[in-house]
Amino acid sequence: MTGQAPPSPQPDPPQPDPWKGFSAVMAATLILEAIVVLLAIPVVGMVGTGFTAVSLGYLVGLAALLILLAGLQRRPWAIWANLSAQVVLLGGVVVYPGIGFIGVVFAGVWALIAYLRAEVRRRQARGLPRRPPPE
Repeated sequence: MTGQAPPSPQPDPPQPDPWKGFSAVMAATLILEAIVVLLAIPVVGMVGTGFTAVSLGYLVGLAALLILLAGLQRRPWAIWANLSAQVVLLGGVVVYPGIGFIGVVFAGVWALIAYLRAEVRRRQARGLPRRPPPE
């Protein structure tokens, strides 16, 4: 016996904040969406009815809005702004039907993100299960 006290148990490490990762996922999705909208510009110019000031302004303005929203994802109202942007993107069917298709695809992505957000909130309300300590 050396007279040493037994080591004290280490406190549990702090739980990771799920909202930091979630806001990063939303921001990355918005950046990806802006890239897709910008890549649609040549398609509208070549395949569609051609550029008008309205169609080009719509596509560039929408991409700028999506990039701006990507920087605001820590705000509590960000998810609702993101969903509203999807309505604007769905309105792109007036510019070219392919833009409307892009809107449908990303509306599905944002519906999944909104579901996952609700699921995380529900689990937090019940208390997140603790991860077992690494061995």
